[in-house]
Amino acid sequence: MITRLAISGYRSLRDIRLELGSLNVVTGANGSGKSSLYRSLKLLADIAQGRVIQSLAAEGGLQSTFWAGPEKFSRGMKIGSQVVEGTRRSKPIGLKLGFAGSDYGYAIDIGLPQPQQSPPPSMPSLFNLDPEIKAESVWTGELLGRANSFAERRGPHVRVRRETGEWRETLRDLAAFDSMMTHGADPHDALELLVLRERMRDWRFYDHFRTDRDAPSRRPQVGTRTPVLSGEGADLAAAIQTILEIGNPVEFDETIADAFPGGKIMVTSTDGYFELEMKQHGLLRPLKISELSDGTLRYLLLVAALLSPRPPELMILNEPETSLHPDLVLPLSRLIARAAKRSQIIVVSHARGLVSALEHEDDSRQILLEKELSETIVRNSDLPSWVWPSR
Repeated sequence: MITRLAISGYRSLRDIRLELGSLNVVTGANGSGKSSLYRSLKLLADIAQGRVIQSLAAEGGLQSTFWAGPEKFSRGMKIGSQVVEGTRRSKPIGLKLGFAGSDYGYAIDIGLPQPQQSPPPSMPSLFNLDPEIKAESVWTGELLGRANSFAERRGPHVRVRRETGEWRETLRDLAAFDSMMTHGADPHDALELLVLRERMRDWRFYDHFRTDRDAPSRRPQVGTRTPVLSGEGADLAAAIQTILEIGNPVEFDETIADAFPGGKIMVTSTDGYFELEMKQHGLLRPLKISELSDGTLRYLLLVAALLSPRPPELMILNEPETSLHPDLVLPLSRLIARAAKRSQIIVVSHARGLVSALEHEDDSRQILLEKELSETIVRNSDLPSWVWPSR
């Protein structure tokens, strides 16, 4: 389980450090930084997929994601007696992301490319504005130190600590756009890197399922065993049938009854194409998925995600209450609380009803974000200790 999360230099997150539990609720007013926190978690996951640079490009490039304020605020700036202005920087500009648990920790430092010092080649590159990975570290425990680091990247060089304690250089020419998590993981020399990379690849993100008339989840799909619901939910019927066959069908039926008393979900198959039907109390025929309301469909998508027969180590839900009827908020909170016993859950929400309901669950942590001088701060928590790898 991730126990510490750290982000530095990303949009309004100048310096955020969080302590996490099994169930975490990130909340705050509009514009407080909730979406930035969610996107920073996706960037961390993208590192393990080898596409963090492309993800930054999709956000407008590294420059547009940097913290736009001063490196630090003086006391005068905070109390309003001094104009907020930039000062000479003491540290390199960079975007830093990291997390740690009781077993492993990982951090990355992404910065701007160095200016060309030598004459340009005969065919200059068009990618000179690409951000560069400056440093990476993997260590044991929650806090990076000299003694517990076992994999380091500085520029193009990667080294791994052997069992004897000696360092061995494994890469000398790693490209600035490649992570050691994808190119340095090796089952013989860097097994821990490989294990951590696969764990990060297993993180799941669910963000605003489409439920409109043309949503993929409303169309019949060829059904195959689906223990993990896709991000867009197109395989909803197959995912629910998989829960019924190899998951926990009793818990599934209880979850549906909790939200829709007297209701029952069935999966039909026609020439291999799966489709959902829902029986509701008082109706003479079941409703097809094309007839369900947006809120009902979104709730079924959340059920399929949270009752997965293969629960992930970490699942992040972004505003799961969107378009749900108020009567479904409490059943949703109970569903999330049960899922938090199998996976670590992070819920990003500004819905008071859901936040309040989850606050009373066991081992629930509320992370309240606020803006202070355009900087996102955590109002109800002390900053845990954290050490970034040096370039």
